[in-house]
Amino acid sequence: MANLKIKLVKSLIGSKKDQIATAHALGLRKIGDEAIQPNNPATQGKVKKISHLLEVTES
Repeated sequence: MANLKIKLVKSLIGSKKDQIATAHALGLRKIGDEAIQPNNPATQGKVKKISHLLEVTES
């Protein structure tokens, strides 16, 4: 199974609390933070929820 490299490219300021919590669950707190997560349905759901704030590549 491949991994996803996830980067936060937009600010969490003004986002809903659940979106901020999702970003934190992915390990993203500040703009420019990157995290590597397994490519599974749980991670894909989190990414989809805040896709407008992220840049995702497969690694």
